[in-house]
Amino acid sequence: MRSLMRRKLAAWTLKRQGLDRFPLALGRRRLYILPTRAGLGFGLLVVCMLIAALNYGNSVALLVTCLLGGFALVAMYQCHRNLLALELTACATSPAFAGKRGTLTLTLANSSRLARYGVEIDTPEAQPATTDLPSRSMRRVGLEIPAPRRGLVRIDRLRVSTTHPFGLFRAWTWVHAPLALTVFPRPRGARPVPPYAGMESGRARTKGADADEWRGLRTFEEGDSPRQIDWKAYARGAPLLVKEYAASGSQRRIFDFEALAGIDTEARLEQLARWIVDAEARGDSYGLVLLGTLLPAQRGPEHYRRTLTALALHGISPPRAEATSPRARVAQP
Repeated sequence: MRSLMRRKLAAWTLKRQGLDRFPLALGRRRLYILPTRAGLGFGLLVVCMLIAALNYGNSVALLVTCLLGGFALVAMYQCHRNLLALELTACATSPAFAGKRGTLTLTLANSSRLARYGVEIDTPEAQPATTDLPSRSMRRVGLEIPAPRRGLVRIDRLRVSTTHPFGLFRAWTWVHAPLALTVFPRPRGARPVPPYAGMESGRARTKGADADEWRGLRTFEEGDSPRQIDWKAYARGAPLLVKEYAASGSQRRIFDFEALAGIDTEARLEQLARWIVDAEARGDSYGLVLLGTLLPAQRGPEHYRRTLTALALHGISPPRAEATSPRARVAQP
């Protein structure tokens, strides 16, 4: 019953507000406010005090009751004001590998002279995050979104709420700006890497081209191969560092989906992801052939994301064009 009520309220709110576009200012008509459990208990206490004071004709008790009632009204006004005219300037998602957590980042701006306290952001898919905004300031709030499997994690709405001050009331609004978090396949598999397909055009193979050239160390990032980690430095107390190489002569590999016979589709995609992660770590140029579509051999962060995104969206229909606002900043690879 509770789940049914929530779905009906969500549908009613979406119909009433429509889809949102960033930047967005929270006006009065879209803010809702109700007492919390603590607020309901406080209200019941005030009613009991009022009945007792009237029954015994105690003027001091009546005075205290009126003061507490005024206190509750001020708390309700302050709770509503804490969200009123708050600006949501942008929202972005960062991709993740399956089994990990992606990030949704919402940028908040407070152009008022008054500070905002205890502003909470949450979605049905993630744990809430809370922040304070000093006067005339801007903050970014990050939510960790679980990414259990390859594909797209659709985030249909966000809730912005607050219980400041005193926790007697909760003011909130729903932001309907559907976003999608891209989830790459897990990079795993034990099949041998395909042989080099040759050199990049316009380059000649040099002596020792199969040997990588040392470039240095960099901070460990999600998806890096454990074989590239500098374990000796880690044993000495250093953070996780990854050995970075540049391939001599810009060697080129082509990873073909159809060449992985004998395993199912998901295992093929995971093996391709493993090869792409390792090739990027080595500095190789690599291309991808996926069901007749060729991504030419390149290298670099943009090509890395493009190839992994192609694997993530394999067999999955992309989000509808009208679902994403043209002014919403969604960080898709």
